[in-house]
Amino acid sequence: MTKPMQIDFVSDVVCPWCVIGLGELEKALARLGDEIDPEIHLQPFELNPSMPREGQNIAEHMKEKFGRSMDQSSGVREALQARAADVGFTMSMNENSRVYNSFDAHRLIHWAGLQGKQVALKHALFVAYFTENLNIADYDILVGKAESVGLDGAQAREVLESGRYRAEVKAAEQKWIGAGINSVPSVVINQKYLIAGGQTAAVFEASLRQIAAESA
Repeated sequence: MTKPMQIDFVSDVVCPWCVIGLGELEKALARLGDEIDPEIHLQPFELNPSMPREGQNIAEHMKEKFGRSMDQSSGVREALQARAADVGFTMSMNENSRVYNSFDAHRLIHWAGLQGKQVALKHALFVAYFTENLNIADYDILVGKAESVGLDGAQAREVLESGRYRAEVKAAEQKWIGAGINSVPSVVINQKYLIAGGQTAAVFEASLRQIAAESA
């Protein structure tokens, strides 16, 4: 019997492990087939809420936030690129890339969820930021990516320019912080079980199957 399952995927558009986590989760869901009926909700989390819209050079950002240079992080970067490739994603970040504010992207993702296009837009924004090195705080970029997944461009721009869903996104962020989420990706199943980090598809598959069995 197919088990319904609510999956809240808490993440940020500028989080590389979130790209990997979502890709691995989707691989696991494909393997599970009709064992479960997932209802995926993408939940907002900002790694850099005070980042200006024009962003900051990634090397400067890493030095300020983590105290290490791009060269010192080369091993981590290569590992991320390899894991991303495993889920069919290309990461092209380099020393000239920039870190951008993601709040407006989260507002647009919220709206996309009301249109049934939330996951598709999330993937498109991951590509914009990590593969194409585009400014995901720029309204023209956001509107273009919305249109690329079949959303209405004029409506997307109205959402962005009007400031719509600011309160909803802020409230959701505070809800998850209040629930103890302080790193992403965090995957919350049926509002009860937490799977933290960019796990492999095998780990997600085993965890989801166990949760489904426990809720039988």
